[in-house]
Amino acid sequence: MDLLNTLVDKGLRRELPTREEALAVLATSDDDVLDVVAAAGKVRRHWFGRRVKLNYLVNLKSGLCPEDCSYCSQRLGSTAGILKYTWLKPDEASQAAAAGLAGGAKRVCLVASGRGPTDRDVDRVSETIRTIKEQNEQVEVCACLGLLSDGQAERLREAGADAYNHNLNTSEGTYADITTTHTYADRVDTVQKAHAAGLSACSGLIAGMGESDEDLVDVVFSLRELDPDSVPVNFLIPFEGTPLAKEWNLTPQRCLRILAMVRFVCPDVEVRIAGGREVHLRTMQPLALHLANSIFLGDYLTSEGQAGKADLEMIADAGFEVEGAGEVTLPEHRVEAAAGCGSVCGSHEGCGSHEGTGACGHEGGDLGGTAAAPATQEPRTDLVAVRRRGAGTDLAPNA
Repeated sequence: MDLLNTLVDKGLRRELPTREEALAVLATSDDDVLDVVAAAGKVRRHWFGRRVKLNYLVNLKSGLCPEDCSYCSQRLGSTAGILKYTWLKPDEASQAAAAGLAGGAKRVCLVASGRGPTDRDVDRVSETIRTIKEQNEQVEVCACLGLLSDGQAERLREAGADAYNHNLNTSEGTYADITTTHTYADRVDTVQKAHAAGLSACSGLIAGMGESDEDLVDVVFSLRELDPDSVPVNFLIPFEGTPLAKEWNLTPQRCLRILAMVRFVCPDVEVRIAGGREVHLRTMQPLALHLANSIFLGDYLTSEGQAGKADLEMIADAGFEVEGAGEVTLPEHRVEAAAGCGSVCGSHEGCGSHEGTGACGHEGGDLGGTAAAPATQEPRTDLVAVRRRGAGTDLAPNA
């Protein structure tokens, strides 16, 4: 049985692939990318059908972050010309959320720049959560506020939060090369705090920061061990004014292989295409829907996404359907395992990162040969657009 058949069988059984099998997916050639997508698509459809979950980001507080995460346009020392503003008021945040919900989103992700919230910040976000839920009855809310202190996750859940996002971003072995102001262990601790408080944990990665295949497999295997309900996959947006502005290491085919590897390792988890899909997948975005069952609608935190209307048309044209507010996202066995976690409908995904802000044989054969190293694409700086609308501005949002 060839590699892809083996991985499909394991995915349908929720069995963890070997590291060698995961690495082999990333090593497949561009000639075989459609075979890889077709195989991972069988696993995606088995657990999630043809539904696509829509999520909507609201940036509650933009820029001026004291952390030095190299990928982030809001980092300490960034000269990217992004919007900078302090906390939105609850009604402002609710108004921004309503635009996404009107476009079909069922999950609102509330994000704020910074190392982590103070207790006063938690009070502020709690009031915002309550306001959004009062004005939008069926909304699901995820918070993404940075590193949590003891008791803060519990307070967010009491306020009505359904999920908490905190991404691992990259492997433990290379984390210090990306960020020096906090540690990989700090991030793991926050994900565990969210779990312990009964919030649905959401944690993912950023691809395209110069990492190796081994690094990608390491972080995805670590995520599988943490067992979040949702794994957002971000592709680095190389903002001018950040240390990684020259990192253009991704091709559309490379992105598809990464998403397929994540699906094989995390078969029954909500896999979300997050920041950077428009920049790196480009016209190949519809193929990615065969791998991921969730996307963000409209714009991101500090960058523009493609038009919300185009997102909806893409989903329909590819033969998928938008998941309704009354539908349960996760497979039944995961909903039952998470009983009591506080989710209002069994759908436990969270939001994306602060900014992504990253030869196979055919039927009957085994993996053979060594694939060539992925070609670095020409920089597409024309596709990196700073957000100038929506939250924090007087202009209508893209939703």
